[in-house]
Amino acid sequence: MRAMKPERTSPPAPRIYWTLARRRRTATAVRVTFLAVMALLLFGPIVVLAVFSFNRSIVIGFPFRGGTLEWYRAALGETAAWDSLRASLQIALVVTPMCLLLGLLSAFALSRFRFRLRGVTGSFILLPLVIPWLLIGVSGLIFFSLVDVRLSLWTVGVMHVVIAFPLVTALLSAQLVRLDPHIHEASLDLGAGEIETLRHVIIPLLLPTIGASAVFVFSWSFNNFIVSFFTAGFDNTFPIWVFSSLRRARDLPVVNALATLISFVQIVVIVGVWQLLKVRLERRGQDIRDVVAGA
Repeated sequence: MRAMKPERTSPPAPRIYWTLARRRRTATAVRVTFLAVMALLLFGPIVVLAVFSFNRSIVIGFPFRGGTLEWYRAALGETAAWDSLRASLQIALVVTPMCLLLGLLSAFALSRFRFRLRGVTGSFILLPLVIPWLLIGVSGLIFFSLVDVRLSLWTVGVMHVVIAFPLVTALLSAQLVRLDPHIHEASLDLGAGEIETLRHVIIPLLLPTIGASAVFVFSWSFNNFIVSFFTAGFDNTFPIWVFSSLRRARDLPVVNALATLISFVQIVVIVGVWQLLKVRLERRGQDIRDVVAGA
């Protein structure tokens, strides 16, 4: 009998090294790397600014010339800087509630009511979001010159409202669209008026978005340079003072020291407000992360 040849068997399948655990480790490494890079890009310049605010030399560069507190003493005695800082704070504190009020009313009208030219009105309100601030600043300068209004901090505040309240309108409109419209209808059916519904029903549901809008508006107003530069006249805001000081090399360390102090105060305020909200919400059985996310 002819000997039977052994059947050919396929080679064993290669071992699979890409296991689930390795995928998780790789994903974690990618996330950590991404967060580290973003943190370096966002906070690296602030750290460098803070480090060189203690440098004895007026040049931002290595080698480090030794530590000193001279620039902080000079910053504390810089009257013009503190006057401009006070002016920026006053403008931002007035502009923020005005933008929140105008943005809330316009967002509520655009998202809850149907009227002629509604689309045109919404586009007109949101137009400053797409127009460059340089054009808005020049247009504001020309407008105030034509109506014979003296440029001052008041004109700066008016222009800050023009550029900031459309952002509030956009944010609140997006949140109102996601809200169940039956909540509004149920409130009206139960006898509440439009003002009562807005005050007791809609606004509490919009509080996280309103808080985020307030942060954006305050930041835009406090840090704005382009529009303020054209409409401030002979008055100074803090960004204008920084711009004028950076043209003199000897004032650069003072600007670094003052910016470091402001950044430190901002961090302390934000952390303090966060912890205060966290404690108050925990007493009510809520998680601050859910509230911030709008859940």
